[in-house]
Amino acid sequence: MNSAFNFHFLCVCLSLLSAGCGLEFLLVLCGLEFSWSCPRHCICYTDPSTVSCQAHNFLTVPEGIPPDSERIFLQNNKIHRLLRGHFSNNLVTLWIYSNNITYIEPSTFHGFTLLEDLDLGDNRHLRSLAEDTFHGLSRLNALHLFRCGLSSLPNNIFQGLRNLQYLYLQENHLKFLQDDTFMDLHNLSHLFLHGNRLWSINQNTFTGLRALDRLLLHQNQIEWVDRLAFHDLKSLTTLYLFNNSLIQLSGQCLDMLPALEYLRLNDNPWSCDCKALSLWEWLKRFRGSTSSVGCQAPADMVGKDLKQLRKEDFPNCSPTVPNSESRAQTNNLSATVNPSMNRGVVVGSGGQTHIVQPSRPGRSRNCTKPRNRLSKGKGDNEVHHSKEVLAEKEDSSPDFTEGGKHDHTSPDGTITRRKHKCNPRTTVRPPSGVQQANNRAILSQPSLNVYALFVALIMTNIDTILR
Repeated sequence: MNSAFNFHFLCVCLSLLSAGCGLEFLLVLCGLEFSWSCPRHCICYTDPSTVSCQAHNFLTVPEGIPPDSERIFLQNNKIHRLLRGHFSNNLVTLWIYSNNITYIEPSTFHGFTLLEDLDLGDNRHLRSLAEDTFHGLSRLNALHLFRCGLSSLPNNIFQGLRNLQYLYLQENHLKFLQDDTFMDLHNLSHLFLHGNRLWSINQNTFTGLRALDRLLLHQNQIEWVDRLAFHDLKSLTTLYLFNNSLIQLSGQCLDMLPALEYLRLNDNPWSCDCKALSLWEWLKRFRGSTSSVGCQAPADMVGKDLKQLRKEDFPNCSPTVPNSESRAQTNNLSATVNPSMNRGVVVGSGGQTHIVQPSRPGRSRNCTKPRNRLSKGKGDNEVHHSKEVLAEKEDSSPDFTEGGKHDHTSPDGTITRRKHKCNPRTTVRPPSGVQQANNRAILSQPSLNVYALFVALIMTNIDTILR
């Protein structure tokens, strides 16, 4: 009898549908949840509440976004401004990269205490941010500001972001970083600063970054690094300084990095005279992976690798004497770091060095939640992050790819993926059975409506039908 009733009920519903009855009415009749509000040209679905409005040439944030939305995807549009009231403070994830944003009202994200992932990257004309733009985002885990035309960062812009782990600032126009800019970022593990115009690193540039694992400073214009610039970076394992303007670098500076495993110094105009002696001595002690250090001065050293020089190549140089702090750092490095850094070094064709790294039990990695986005680009709804980030959020664009991400670039520019890292984010695609909304949030294709109705009836009455 129940089966007969179900068949009759189905016939009635099909009749109502053919008579012009909306699908939402039928779904409600069947007791199914239905999202009534969805902006035109967008896709909306629940669990979690998501609005996807990618690549529709929107000039402004579309109206009609449900206030309970947890995830909003607006990448690859032409949005110019972000204002207070555009989004509700229920947001957990907001991707709005690859737009034309030129202005963000300072209060746009005030009160967004649930926000974890904010991607504003590839907005090339943004150029400046207010000091309090991100204040109060206590749960923020990943912040993407790559390729935004930023020439400076205001004081305290990252104040209070104590849960931030990934910060993508690459490919901007930054020339200088103020002291203590990152002081509150106690949990930051990845900092991407490559592809800027930085020319110096001061003593307090990186103060507070005690959890930092990777620091990418390559492809800048760095000429000088303070001897104490890395004094807080006790957890740093990866440092990229290649393709800068460094003539010398103090070995005492690198003695501040007891956990260092990977160092890239190639493509700098190194002077291999007495000024290079402390770096040469440090390289002899170091048991991690380093690139070549090509000499460009004096004339008799041009073309040589500082790492391959012998003591006899510094005949008139006084040996460096580490101060007590550096000596303690060196002893600590030998006692605790070297045994964990034993690895195979394979030299391939062209002198390329490939590292075979064993697993390191007991060492945890800070990873954002799986976000699965491969890349972001205007043509195919994907974002381009740094090369270090793409293979793993941060991304030569092609951390980051959020971010998102973190691979190693060998001295010749090739990328080798590090083990045990976060997976890349894939382009967000709606799950099966999503609501493709027009301005009335009604599906108009009869065949799709019938299919949805059949599914709804079967799911709600499956036990009865099986009998």
